[in-house]
Amino acid sequence: MLALLFKNFIRSKGTKVGLIFLLIIGFISLLIGQQFQQKQQNNIVEAATYQKEHIARNASYHKDDLGLLLYYIKFSLVNKTLPINSLAIGQRDVNPSIQNVTIRGLEGQKYDAELNNPNNLLSGNIDFSFVLIYLFPLLIVAFSYNLVSEEKESGTWKIVATQSENTFVYILKLFYIRILSLIVLLTVVLLVAVLFLAIPFDTALLTFYLLGVLYILFWFAVSFFIVSLQKNSNFNAVILLTIWLFLIIIVPATINTYVVNKYPVPEALELTVKQRNAYHEKWDMEKKITMDKFYNHYPQFKTYLLPDKEFSWLWYYAMQQAGDDDSAKESQELETKLQQRNTASQFIAQFIPTLHTQIQLNEIAKADLGNQLLFLKETKQFHENLRLYFYPKIFDNKAVNEENWSKFKVETFTDPSETNLVKTLLPLIFFNLLLLALGWINFKNNKLQTF
Repeated sequence: MLALLFKNFIRSKGTKVGLIFLLIIGFISLLIGQQFQQKQQNNIVEAATYQKEHIARNASYHKDDLGLLLYYIKFSLVNKTLPINSLAIGQRDVNPSIQNVTIRGLEGQKYDAELNNPNNLLSGNIDFSFVLIYLFPLLIVAFSYNLVSEEKESGTWKIVATQSENTFVYILKLFYIRILSLIVLLTVVLLVAVLFLAIPFDTALLTFYLLGVLYILFWFAVSFFIVSLQKNSNFNAVILLTIWLFLIIIVPATINTYVVNKYPVPEALELTVKQRNAYHEKWDMEKKITMDKFYNHYPQFKTYLLPDKEFSWLWYYAMQQAGDDDSAKESQELETKLQQRNTASQFIAQFIPTLHTQIQLNEIAKADLGNQLLFLKETKQFHENLRLYFYPKIFDNKAVNEENWSKFKVETFTDPSETNLVKTLLPLIFFNLLLLALGWINFKNNKLQTF
């Protein structure tokens, strides 16, 4: 019986076209992911090459003034891009994966981003997570909306009912065949991705796969519940497409609007302007005010006294530090608000399977807002370490050639956060079981009768 049902299912031209179309789109998404991965790798190579040449060139130009040299030199920090990020690009196409900073004011540099076409950013990338989240459900709806209703409408359901010992088991077999076909398709695409994108077999990939399977099962569970209402095919199709539109587009947009308005953040541009204004106004203030603030921030540098001359690098970098200090409140507010947005989105998403899946796929790929916040935090520490290393050398008027500039390589930040399997998988498991239980109750109470 199962083999016969599978043959009838796979013989349909609609089935073949749907599966082939989704497979092709899946492979196209892998190509897009491969292009993104190559772009990230090229950027890292270019950053390393640029930093080496940039430091060497400036060191040759400014041989006699370390303070002036460090005014220009930029040091790079890379947010490590995992191979699995090619499957879920997430926010990596918006937020920079490389930070280039001098030891001057940080807030004016922290939010520098690569120039991108805003139309491309608006449309986003058709990565595999997009295919899984948006397109798989449409094929599931097409495969399952008329499982029972079509045979009832064509008058063949009575024949099925008389030939089957248990019509409910027969319906489960119909769903099983369709579930198996979509899971096989998912497996094939991911296996190709492993070979094509060099994604390692690890916990991240396994979690990504399990989440994908549960997401497919969720949409089949939705279809199972709608079919259990035993309405006609038109009703089923309209309701399922309405649910797709509601869960995929309307609800996420509504939640995003709520979160944005609930936790308004100051513009990064405003923060940059605040830092620069705070720095520039120090030129017209008494030097003692600036130095007192600097010594309060770095008491270990109190032994460096301000020289009696119009300009000194001690005073200049103290002004730069004062700019960061004066904008510290706004910087902390921005970080807090972004963290609140991230926390609120993750909490609400637990009750919206589609949004939860999207957020978790990005989190597995280290392409979510949480990763970006950790990267910004690491950038701040990276910048602070540079300051603490170079400040004494500048204030002691060390010679440029005393420093081994070749040792300054591009540094890499690796996100240490781990995926919580329970938090990732449990919401989908819960909704799947709930919908299956409700569907089973409907079939049990209404029985399988003709219209």
